[in-house]
Amino acid sequence: MKIVVFGLSITSAWGNGHATTFRALLGALHRRGHDIVFYEKDLEWYASNRDLPHPSYCKLRLYDDWTKVLPKVRLDLANADVALVGSYFPDGIAAIDEVLDSAVPVKTFYDIDTPITVSRLRQQSETQYLKSSQIAGFDVYFSFTGGPILREIEQRFGVPFATELYCSFDPSAYRRFKVNKRFACDVSYMGTYAADRQTKLEEFLVHPAEESKDKKFIVAGPQYPKNIKWPKNVRRIVHLNPRWHARFYSSSRLTLNITRREMVIAGYSPSVRLFEAAACGAAIVSDNWPGLDSFFSPGREILLPVDGKDVVCYLDLSDDEVRRIGNAAQGRVLCEHTCDARAQQFENAVGAARSRQFPSLEVMVG
Repeated sequence: MKIVVFGLSITSAWGNGHATTFRALLGALHRRGHDIVFYEKDLEWYASNRDLPHPSYCKLRLYDDWTKVLPKVRLDLANADVALVGSYFPDGIAAIDEVLDSAVPVKTFYDIDTPITVSRLRQQSETQYLKSSQIAGFDVYFSFTGGPILREIEQRFGVPFATELYCSFDPSAYRRFKVNKRFACDVSYMGTYAADRQTKLEEFLVHPAEESKDKKFIVAGPQYPKNIKWPKNVRRIVHLNPRWHARFYSSSRLTLNITRREMVIAGYSPSVRLFEAAACGAAIVSDNWPGLDSFFSPGREILLPVDGKDVVCYLDLSDDEVRRIGNAAQGRVLCEHTCDARAQQFENAVGAARSRQFPSLEVMVG
């Protein structure tokens, strides 16, 4: 198949989770024999921080002005089998109009920010990248979030089929490595600053760091306000190139996952970092939210603290126990959440759209 994708970014993972998501999925689809074109607006923010300027598995079309690139867009759509528009694509509304007006056999939307998108559509009927009136024109609405919100998307907005397409990881890149001295620590956290996550970060990492001055902690990610005062045993890494992510997780005795407020409310919204860390055999400490137990078994594959005191207790777990939890999580994601598994799910949904024989939501979730 020829697949034309309009996405936020694939060339830069700076401050976004879209790039690693597209890289894993499109890389797997390419290996399965598909021809992929990726449109990315050449934004300064990403241009200054490109960690994959020339992806090998897709034809990259960087552009400055939508009106100028439109002839190429129309030419690509004219012989495409599938079109996919991703959430937060800067010219999303215009791109969707082009896709819906085209003769592409299967037209899809990939919402990597489903709870945020749906919340804004409920209140305002549109976002800067999608109008509610456009949704019924898609054949498939792929969602980073599963569970009950999929039914709402179908019933409220009229799309024929909404299905989860969770984030994933490439096992060749995300696996357990030897401990790297640069990243060796007792507890790590990787994530861009978000005000609605900061309270949990303080509870589950900063406070334990203050109480465990003999332990080492790392917080990696951009956009943290300069006025935040970190304990002396918390090391800051402003941005970590994705090629180091697996070694980062492999060198953390425990690694922390914190979920955005909208994702917690919606439930069934695992982050890409969650699966990547598990793939590296890291013992994950996470906030809790509806549906988390459908991805990991609490206590056996993941640790769910109530407060910072629980995290302090986790610091005393034996090396064997920490390794056991990490191994169990790794086995789970290798079975269920690889990029090849996602590529197969994508192909299945596209095939269903072509035949107009959509499987039940329960079958897709299962």
